[in-house]
Amino acid sequence: MRFSIRAVGPDNQVQWIELDASDAMAATRTAQERRLTVLEVRPISHRAQQRGKTFTLVLFTQELLALLDAGLGLVESLEALGEKESTTQTGAVLARLLARMRDGLRFSVAVSAEPECFPPLFVGIVKAAERTSDLPQALTRYIEYQVRLDGVRSRVISACIYPAILLTVGGAVSLFLLGYVVPKFSAVYQGSGRELPMMSRWLITWGELVAGHAKLLFMVMAGIGVAGFIWLRGLKRSGQLARIFARLPGIADRVHILELSRLYLTLGMLLEGGIPVVTALDMVSGAVSPGSRAALASARHNIAQGGSFSESLERDGLTTPISLRMLRVGERSGQLGVMLTRTAHFYDGETTRWIEKFTKIFEPVLMAAIGMVIGLIVVLLYMPIFDLAGTLQ
Repeated sequence: MRFSIRAVGPDNQVQWIELDASDAMAATRTAQERRLTVLEVRPISHRAQQRGKTFTLVLFTQELLALLDAGLGLVESLEALGEKESTTQTGAVLARLLARMRDGLRFSVAVSAEPECFPPLFVGIVKAAERTSDLPQALTRYIEYQVRLDGVRSRVISACIYPAILLTVGGAVSLFLLGYVVPKFSAVYQGSGRELPMMSRWLITWGELVAGHAKLLFMVMAGIGVAGFIWLRGLKRSGQLARIFARLPGIADRVHILELSRLYLTLGMLLEGGIPVVTALDMVSGAVSPGSRAALASARHNIAQGGSFSESLERDGLTTPISLRMLRVGERSGQLGVMLTRTAHFYDGETTRWIEKFTKIFEPVLMAAIGMVIGLIVVLLYMPIFDLAGTLQ
């Protein structure tokens, strides 16, 4: 069982720690072995542990920046945040950070020991800020970077929500017609003794199949759905999904632009923070797809050998005509980080306009396609009735 312990350390500072023990007494003894004076012991429920596992780096950075801007020192700010989040996993992370800093380690070293919470980009800008003694500026830059990335991601997700709803509703209505309505009509038409149109016969045959093997068909469709989900998840993890999108006509160029925009924004943030170009290129490999990492590694090798930044990226296909010109201007003016950030902003705006234009065209087309499928099913169901009405006349 896991316990949260409030104790006084050898430095007479109140701190929170978390540890596993069989009961509260065992947790107390473990804390006392660490030369801690125990003030309070709280068991942490499984639900609280699950809820506390999520460490939101952006929220932590924003709160830390607010406290630093208010005039508090770094250690004092971390202590305040730790007291606020004392019963969560976030509080445990902050307690470990404070313990390392009280042992004399720098903040960058303390956060680098928590790779599951602090990515290399964050560690890098903190390390660069320690050389310039301007941590608030570095934190501000990182927040702006994350907000811009989240903005692009949210625009893409928002553009996918409405089509996903249309597909879900349209698919549900189609399955209802095929799985419930069509079998009912097939029972009516079986005893009519009339020759049905060919398309209607196919539909009625499907209705009879569903009526006779409903459970088996449901299990098969559920299995196909689960297999498809697992397959897509595997493609995403391996990077194959990005490659598939990169080959789609009309979308490949936009996927490439979106990837370059993220690469430029990340590099720009690191260079503006004072990190050398070669080191920054080593840190941004996670910002590109697996297919582009080889090109980025090649460009990094050429730059390390003394090659031009813009020419190296151009040779490996990591530029566009516009970005190449802007990068050359940044090299001549010594403002490469600024120009990378401006290039990313330019392509972010272009991507936003393209998404808006695409959704305005795609959504009506999708609605029309779903309407045609549902309408075709209804017409085929009622076609024999139309023929019968014509005969009666």
